[in-house]
Amino acid sequence: MPAEALSPATTASFHVQRSLRHCLSSVAELLYESGHVLETITLIQRGLSRQELISLSHQHPRWALCQQVLEESDAATFNDYGRFVLTAMGRELMFDMFGQGAADCA
Repeated sequence: MPAEALSPATTASFHVQRSLRHCLSSVAELLYESGHVLETITLIQRGLSRQELISLSHQHPRWALCQQVLEESDAATFNDYGRFVLTAMGRELMFDMFGQGAADCA
């Protein structure tokens, strides 16, 4: 379908999903570089503490922007323990991008 045939809502949705996928990819890379595994954020009972988030933001300047995008799009949230985790939608996108081993609870 040509781009000019897409509605503004479809185009916006495409860009949001593309931004989400880019952020999820960046988050996976930054977690790995910091010694974490994807299950740190894909398992609802785990997550990153606020101190770990601050540390990641200091180590990797783009972390904060990706965290903001994930939260604003409802792809990530804080669990009952106040730890940063992906929502069901975020896990599903992560699973779609990286496969069963990366987000096996999607």
